[in-house]
Amino acid sequence: MKKERGQLYYESPIGIIQIEGSEDAITQVHFQDGSETRTQKSFAILAECRDQLDAYFKGKLKKFDLPLFLQGTPFQKLVWQALMKIPYGVTVSYSELAASINRPKAVRAVGGANHRNPIAIIIPCHRVIGADGKLVGYGGGLWRKEWLLNHEKSHG
Repeated sequence: MKKERGQLYYESPIGIIQIEGSEDAITQVHFQDGSETRTQKSFAILAECRDQLDAYFKGKLKKFDLPLFLQGTPFQKLVWQALMKIPYGVTVSYSELAASINRPKAVRAVGGANHRNPIAIIIPCHRVIGADGKLVGYGGGLWRKEWLLNHEKSHG
């Protein structure tokens, strides 16, 4: 039996965030461009996710505690689990992330998995930077990545 899906929208300081999931878990958190119709069908877990995101943006939450249902390849899931181990306010390079999963030569594959992260902010792909310390690649836009990193530095 297929689980019923819901969605909820949160107006964050860096744009509208669409939260999706079932009654049991969060499946997606992503930025919305604003052009889509915003019908909501919410569950308690989606409201909890919104509340935790709100606390994060207010500088009061540094670690999310939500049930996540990750849909991806085993390698992607491995990378996403490693991302969740990066502490608040800390950045790592793609090569450091690859080394942390014992796949030091898989830097490009790690970058690809990072790019396909379905749960922005909560799975903190924004904390991964280039080897030279520069901000590279973020599905929500580099300006959002910079904002998130500065936010975490100022509340760390």
